[in-house]
Amino acid sequence: MKVDIQTPVEHIPSIGGKAVTSTHDTHIMDETCLMLSTLLTRSMASKGLAAGETELYEIDRDLSISVITEADTEEVLELLKRLFFKDEPLNTYVQLGECKELEKYCTKSIHEQSSFKAVNSRGEMVGVILNGMITKPQPGDEPPPKLADNCLHPKFRKIMALMDYIDEQFDIFELYPDIDRLLDCKIISVDTRYRGMGIAGMLTDRTLDYATQNGIKLLHVLCSSHFSARVMEKMDFAEVYRLAYADYRVDGEQVFDPAKPHVAVRILTKRLD
Repeated sequence: MKVDIQTPVEHIPSIGGKAVTSTHDTHIMDETCLMLSTLLTRSMASKGLAAGETELYEIDRDLSISVITEADTEEVLELLKRLFFKDEPLNTYVQLGECKELEKYCTKSIHEQSSFKAVNSRGEMVGVILNGMITKPQPGDEPPPKLADNCLHPKFRKIMALMDYIDEQFDIFELYPDIDRLLDCKIISVDTRYRGMGIAGMLTDRTLDYATQNGIKLLHVLCSSHFSARVMEKMDFAEVYRLAYADYRVDGEQVFDPAKPHVAVRILTKRLD
């Protein structure tokens, strides 16, 4: 499989068109968005079919990795709607459905040009990693608004309330007092037909390159999925926080109970110095 790395952003040093192969376990890498409910889809994908297709789809292994720009937003959302929005365990558990607020949440950092896409030679986007910068609050700063406070979608508000709870319980900058900013890996999603080819690993490797080239010393990822946590552990990310879904309760009631093996929200990090 041919993979070209493209870096058309001025502040990122070019590394040319070198061929890249991931040293990571390619079968584990692309489990990021995979749920038990998609086993049938995986079987179809191994035959070159996607869900709903009746004709053979030809896998194009000539791939390039490049920066996502704001012009890519609609195509990114199309990919996420087909895959991540349906497969992510909390979305699945609450039966989220269409949610404009989730779309905005996923794409709000694209303008930073720190996110990356995998594209085949036909110009089809087959994988993305969406990243965003988080900066350490300074003394005297107003606390940021809670994510759930202005969320109108009742089901998505439940998910945002969980994120707010985690923020209250765990401060990443207390754990790393020497770190002033970090890169948050928000979402990794790979087209079902292209899983097992190491694309998630290549996208994560490109994110690591970006962080190194821009002096970012810490990568952070919050994993609601067992599979996405496994991916990051294979890439030497270490767990620094865990909240079992059974332990997150509101008014004494458990809020989330997604299908096994998804039993906890986990935060994992990787230092680059």
